[in-house]
Amino acid sequence: MTSSTANPWAWLGLLKWSLTYSDGTRPTDLSPMAQEDREFLDKVMREGIIDENQRMKEILQLVAQRMEKWKEIDGADITEEQEEGLEMLLLELRDIVEQIDYARAFAALKGVAFLLGCIQEPKVPVSTRAECCGIIATMAQHNPPVQKEMLEAGALKTLSDLFFTNDQEDAFQARLIQAMSAIVRQNNLAETVFCKLEQSVPLFESALRKGGSLVVQKRAMFFLSALLASDESDSQRTSEFASVLALVEAEYMATFVSPDTRELSLSLMLQLIERDLIFVDERRKNDLAALGVDRIHALRNMDCDEALHTHAAIELELWEQLLSLLATVSIMPAAP
Repeated sequence: MTSSTANPWAWLGLLKWSLTYSDGTRPTDLSPMAQEDREFLDKVMREGIIDENQRMKEILQLVAQRMEKWKEIDGADITEEQEEGLEMLLLELRDIVEQIDYARAFAALKGVAFLLGCIQEPKVPVSTRAECCGIIATMAQHNPPVQKEMLEAGALKTLSDLFFTNDQEDAFQARLIQAMSAIVRQNNLAETVFCKLEQSVPLFESALRKGGSLVVQKRAMFFLSALLASDESDSQRTSEFASVLALVEAEYMATFVSPDTRELSLSLMLQLIERDLIFVDERRKNDLAALGVDRIHALRNMDCDEALHTHAAIELELWEQLLSLLATVSIMPAAP
């Protein structure tokens, strides 16, 4: 899948234009850097610390040069050395944009359009596209102005579409989910936008399917938990994802997933029941209680190494909390 523009490499041209006419220090429609941050940066620059803004621009120039060459050749002709060299630059860039103000400066350099374009371009190696997803996740996390810019760029639609067209690339799919999660988490507007996407529910159903990639499952469960247990979530939202929650109850609270993912599923169910965000009738209460009794018995009799013992102790505590909570839940009448 490539960019929807007539020129699928238009994002590269936009980046090159921006590098020529912008220094990345005057973000358009983004909040300015705080005065105390500017004073701190001025101080460290005078003391000889690397100018991260300049280094960021240098990295983008090198990346643009490499992409310009890749545009003219077949993806199969890209050498491992070239791929690794570019990814080292992207890793350095990711380290820089971990700081909120540098993330905003990168956005001012048309970095969001560049990243989304690169992620969509099939000529670019999948591992490189995955690194670009990682940069998006780093930039967007807890950074409302950057999250807003990504929403305006249609990032959630783009990334979720790509999830379904790259179903043979588990690592790339996991990075796509990580990027979407970072854009959405703790941003009310982004949560609403994602929930309204036609593919939001199918995305979780696919990512959490039995027999799927463990890393994809873990990323998806973390994202689902943040989405359904957020401060803005309500029973209407959880009802929209009822099929996904049914999958979680049927499979993820049993044994086939990784311990981390099972703990996430239990924690999510605890929060949803405690906040009355899901419908609990007699059947659901009895099914969860029966499963909990079985798991508690198994966990208390488990003979395992230290690492698994730690996970077992956490899961045991979660199940005991869930059973205690269920004991206090009044049975709701069955839905008509």
